[in-house]
Amino acid sequence: MHHKFSSPLIQPPVVKVLQCLFLALLLTSCAGLSPKPTKNPQSPPPGRDFTIKLPDKSPIFAKKEDLNKEISEAKPFEYRLGPGDIIGLKVWRRPELSEERMIISPDGFIATPRVGMLNVNGKTPDEVKESITTKLEVLYIKPEVTIQVHDFQNNKAYVLGNVNKPGLVRFSGRGTLLEGLSLAGGVPKEDRMTRCSIIRGNDQVIWIDLQDLLSNGNMSLNTTIHNNDIIYVPEHAHDMIYVMGEVKTPGAIPMHDGMSVLKAVMMAGGITRTGNEEKVFIIRQQDTNGTVAEINLKRLVENADFTRNYTLMPNDIIYVSPSGMAKFNYTLQDIMPTLQIINLGTSALNSVNSTIIIPSQP
Repeated sequence: MHHKFSSPLIQPPVVKVLQCLFLALLLTSCAGLSPKPTKNPQSPPPGRDFTIKLPDKSPIFAKKEDLNKEISEAKPFEYRLGPGDIIGLKVWRRPELSEERMIISPDGFIATPRVGMLNVNGKTPDEVKESITTKLEVLYIKPEVTIQVHDFQNNKAYVLGNVNKPGLVRFSGRGTLLEGLSLAGGVPKEDRMTRCSIIRGNDQVIWIDLQDLLSNGNMSLNTTIHNNDIIYVPEHAHDMIYVMGEVKTPGAIPMHDGMSVLKAVMMAGGITRTGNEEKVFIIRQQDTNGTVAEINLKRLVENADFTRNYTLMPNDIIYVSPSGMAKFNYTLQDIMPTLQIINLGTSALNSVNSTIIIPSQP
């Protein structure tokens, strides 16, 4: 009759197994990544202010204070004539001085009876009226002049890029950014607007955060569009978040509005059994040096402590650390690849133990 091993007597194969296990424990600390939180005396509150500085490749959005200042300082809207506009000139009781339809030439001039060539480019209808009246007063007594605009061609903008109907849009009054995008048909349904630029003149580019304007209703960003402005919507590139470490489906996931650390981890399948929910890291690029923040998801969920459930930004990296047992398993696989990790605590050791027998006592 034989009995299972229960004495200090150990055969050489068992010694080798235990030596391997001991070596695995020594190597545990070397397995896996180990991010170090960036030293920061004050923990940043949840939200986009976690980023101190974005890389230079990201556009610098116009501040609402500057846009509000521009709107507040703007004069009441007055249409200004330009090439292609069609206007009518009428002088009361002077049909010989009147013209039903005059097209403003490409260089901004019109030809008027008794006045001759007159530059009207950039002038309002009232300014043109005063100019013609002044010239006719030399020849006539108190001429009554009326200017009527038949066709408005110079209250326009060009909407280009990722919109459904790129091209020229015209405004019936003072044009706004949202009106221009709407007249261009918006963006394709499968995409979403996150930003656009307004190119004004030869040296001014204004970047607008459309996500803040549309998702948050920040109407202070709905700035005024000037004549001949170019509104450009960049081709949509899916912003991504990268989830690494002890999650069920690590990899890149599309970023959605208001995505938080917890939401990103859950979209990656949640933390695995071998993950350490107390040590989750956000790695964010700043300049050549990034920022690392440590989050305790266990405390977040158990205590409803959302102070560090940060809102993510494009290209953030989330890393879920492995637990001590996970590191041990990773090292053991390198040393003893034939062992099944799932049976480490039971079947593998039991199989080793069952092979050790001693003769029964007389």
